[in-house]
Formats: sequence, structure tokens, C-alpha cells
Amino acid sequence: MPVCRLAAVDAQTLWMSAAIPNDQFLLYAFEAGTAEVDRALCELRDRARTCGELGMRIADTGFWTYPAWVPYEVGAEQFVVHELGDRSWTACLAAVAGLADEQLDPWAMSWRLHVFPAIDDVPGAPGGTVAVLQASHALGDGIRSSALAGYLFGRSAALPGVTAPPHAVGGFPRRAVAAARAHRRLVRDTATGLVPAQADSVPALRTNAQPTGPRQVRAVICERRHLSGPTVTVAVLAAVSAALSRHLRDLGDDPSLLGAEVPMAKPGPRMAHNHFGNVGVGLYPDAEIGLRTRRIAADLYQRRRRAAHPAMLAESAAFASVPAPVLRWGVRQFDPEVRSSRVTGNTVVSSVNRGARDLRFGGGRVVLTTGFPGLSPMMGLAHGVHGIGDTIAVSVHAAESAVGDVDAYVQRLARELRVQD
Repeated sequence: MPVCRLAAVDAQTLWMSAAIPNDQFLLYAFEAGTAEVDRALCELRDRARTCGELGMRIADTGFWTYPAWVPYEVGAEQFVVHELGDRSWTACLAAVAGLADEQLDPWAMSWRLHVFPAIDDVPGAPGGTVAVLQASHALGDGIRSSALAGYLFGRSAALPGVTAPPHAVGGFPRRAVAAARAHRRLVRDTATGLVPAQADSVPALRTNAQPTGPRQVRAVICERRHLSGPTVTVAVLAAVSAALSRHLRDLGDDPSLLGAEVPMAKPGPRMAHNHFGNVGVGLYPDAEIGLRTRRIAADLYQRRRRAAHPAMLAESAAFASVPAPVLRWGVRQFDPEVRSSRVTGNTVVSSVNRGARDLRFGGGRVVLTTGFPGLSPMMGLAHGVHGIGDTIAVSVHAAESAVGDVDAYVQRLARELRVQD
């Protein structure tokens, strides 16, 4: 049986987690069902055992090669039930935030499911169960991890396929030369206006300071029909622009050049579990809402056009064939203490559509889903935008140093999203 090695980008994500913890936390809230929690967990465990992608952990194969995915038996230790003294939705979110303190050991397991039964006031249901899939980022990006969660909770759709990464010996020099040639073409195409220029960096604000103080998570729940914009992502970016710029001005910052860092799926075939890149998008807080929305949408379109240039595909192919020792060495050079006065964005806004409202836990149907993008040494505020059916959850993950009073900021964001108390 051939060894299935991690793609270079997945290995980089794995090794970077030692400096910046990057487990993902995918939250799903379900109506109260008829099945007992223990019985529902048995059903989930049996289902997980039928999915090869959920029965994988990482094995280190030495310094000279990339780690490998190896099969293992899904066990009861991957399902954890948390009995909260305070069963409110707010207390549940606080407990979810605390899960980040215990990152997974991907050499032992690549995912774990946390279950919070009998939560009293889940939005959209008088009571229900909250399930949180904690997944190593090496296992998948937001799209792939959502597909894995969907399968676990009853969906039968095929998982995103991954083409084997090009680890062939001697492939890197050839692909590096091809990438250099393609880059020269990109420079020419950019100069002549055939391809949009790379997004400008923006000045760092207090949201880019090293996160300090308590870290809290919140979620604003709304319906798709209440969001004004060509897409959910654009509508939320426009709302974040207004809420965050006003909040930062009150705190003494100048947000006139406010920007967001947005994860965007790469074009072309998926050659890794993580198939995305982060792009910079202007938020134009001083423009009126109609113009702001159009400019944000135009920025996203330009980033997609540039990402589709052959130079980007050649660059990805070259990176995919970097020898393991070289990439290991490069990751070790990362210094989380280094600061920069210019950044890709002043906040992260990560958006994933998690499909139809067809998931179940026991006998309970899903009512909402959300997630909380992690913070990093240069990012103290992150937003998640997650939809299931017509229900959209806009999450906020913030350090006190970034926004001060997180509830005051969330109230501003809810007003911009036209959510009534």
C-alpha cells in the first residue's frame, strides 16, 4: 500500500501549529431530539468508522520526508460530553472558547467531537444540543472540514477529492524555474493592466497588536433575506466595515484605510487538504453603503482574477514540491514576536457556506452553525461567516486588547446586520 504523505502546505500548517495553535472549531446547534446523547454518540462513532478520511492520524516519518497519513480506529476518547453548570447559550460559547486551550495532538488523533447537551436558549430553538468538531487544520481547510462534519452528522455527499501532491525527487528545480518564468509574465500582465495588481497592505491598528487579555467569542444570528448585498460575504464585510471603523475611532485609532484579510479558495484541482490563500480586501469605511458594497465586491473579484493567473498555479506547484527538510527549516525561522507596521488586513473575515439544513444529532435537526477563526500574534480580532440553509451566523473572536468591550462591538455589528434585539 503506497504511503500517503501530507502535501507541503498541509505539513507547513502542521509544523506552524507549534508556534501558532490553529485547530479549527466547527459549532453545530441542534434541536432537542428524542435520542439520548449516549445513543446518538454511538451512531456518530459508527458513522465515523465508515469514513476513511475520519480514520486518519499523522505519523512522523523522519526529518528527510514529509509526515504521512496513517489509518487508525476511531475511538470513544474522540467524543467528549461537557455537562455545564450554567446551560445558557452564552455560557456554552464561553466553554467553546476555552476549548482552544487544549489543542489536539495530531499524532494521536486528527479530530475530536465535543458535545454540550441540554443548552437552554439556543438561537432558533428553546433548547437543544451543541456539538463542536475540533479538527487539526492539517486535516482540512474550512470547506473540507465542513464537508467532514456534514458526513458525520448524516450527509451522504462525496467529500472534496485531493489529487496526490507532487513529491517526486528532482521535481522542485524544474517547477521552480517554471514558476519564475510565469512570475515574469505576471509582472508584465500586471504592468499592462491585463491582471489586477496585488492588494496594497494597510496600516496596522490596535486589532493587529499582540492579543492580550481575555479572549471571548460571540455570534450574531440572522437570515439571508435580511442581508443587503450581492453575496453573504460582501454584505457581512460591508457591515464589519461600518461597525469596526466606528468602534476603532472611539478607541482612538484611524480606520480610514481599514482592510480585511479574507481566506479564498484557490482555483484548479485540490492538491492538498488546505486549498486556499489569504487575500487583502479594502473595507472603505468612509464610503456610503452602496458604493462601499460595490467596491468590496470589486476587490474580491480582482483577487479571484489574479489568483487564476497561470503564475499562481505555477507557484503552487513549485511550493508543493519543496523538499521536506527545506520546508521544515523555513518554518523554524518564523518568529511570532516580529512586528510589522503594515498588514494584509486589520481583521480576518472567513466565510463558508455549510449547505442545506439537513444535518441531525440523534433526532434533532440542525438550527445553526458557526465557527471561530483563531487569533495570531498579528491578529486580535477575527470574524466567521457561516450559513446553513437560510440561517447565517456571524461570529466574533476577539481579545480584549483588540476591541476593549467585545459586547459593545457586537451590538454595533448586529445593528449593521439589521438584527433586532
